[in-house]
Amino acid sequence: MRLTDLSTKTSRWFDPAVPLSDIVISSRIRLARNLAGHRFTCRCDEEEKQKILDLLRQPILSLSELGDIAFIDIAQGSSLERDFLIERQLISRHLAAGRGPRGVVIAKNELFAAQINEEDHLRLQVLAAGLDLEKCWQKINSIDNAIGEKIQYAFSPRYGFLTACPTNLGTGIRVSVMMHLPALKMTEQLKKLFESAKDMNLAVRGLFGEGTEAVGDFFQISNQVTLGVREEKIVEDFQTLIIPKIVEYERLARDKLLVKDVNILDDKISRALAVLKNARLISSHEAMFLLSNLRMGINMGRLKEIPIETINELFMLTQPAHLQINKGQSLNAEQRDILRAETLRTKLN
Repeated sequence: MRLTDLSTKTSRWFDPAVPLSDIVISSRIRLARNLAGHRFTCRCDEEEKQKILDLLRQPILSLSELGDIAFIDIAQGSSLERDFLIERQLISRHLAAGRGPRGVVIAKNELFAAQINEEDHLRLQVLAAGLDLEKCWQKINSIDNAIGEKIQYAFSPRYGFLTACPTNLGTGIRVSVMMHLPALKMTEQLKKLFESAKDMNLAVRGLFGEGTEAVGDFFQISNQVTLGVREEKIVEDFQTLIIPKIVEYERLARDKLLVKDVNILDDKISRALAVLKNARLISSHEAMFLLSNLRMGINMGRLKEIPIETINELFMLTQPAHLQINKGQSLNAEQRDILRAETLRTKLN
């Protein structure tokens, strides 16, 4: 699989046609697994990491239910290629920054990825557009069982699946939903959301996961408890209670803006459009926030001349690694800012 096969397209999990897509971008379920009889990755030397990689790669590649898949050698790839895969939500920063033999198996549709020799020996993930955690769970559970028939996982009858970090102990499941919450930010209600999330043992992170800020008003909501709770219960709570409630809060905030602050709202959208249509230099950070305002405007019916598909595409195409992969060369920060502005002007005018 060539990265250029992906770089000009919007990820399948960024689909505006699914229900709730104006607020819920995507659903993801990740499972952390380790091989029995091997030390955790942080304790492995390069020889043992290579053994783990060899033991896991072929069983995953042989799964017919995954369709068209490919293995990418992260250790042999460039930093630009690793950054690109992070932008596509296909690998973590931890895997990108790691050392020694490591890789990822990726489905061509980008809805499945298996990271090998990340924090744990194996990190499986399944994604879906919008709020569809039940579908994600059914698929990843089936994949996990199929791999478990070919290799032996590290498992304790008392503690469940053994993981490098105690916070993943037990089920090893991490349910995560990416949401666009610009109205909650505009109405200064995010602090209340964060406090409620903390009380419910939820983590709120930025676009690229742990340790990242909420660029463009995108937030990832995920569970923090993996021990002593059934996977199905976690999935059900997210699908039917937690995420619908956050969606409700965002919709109420949007309604409030339309009633009480419509001029402020329209001004924010209009200024964002003017800058994006005319800028000659623009950073990734600024572009994300301005595109977020346009996305809000379109979904609230305040901006009608631009399709939502164009905005979703620009969120991907204007990322630093995407710009360079599509240009076919490495660019410095100023060159990226110039190319990003040119891309925005071309698509929006």
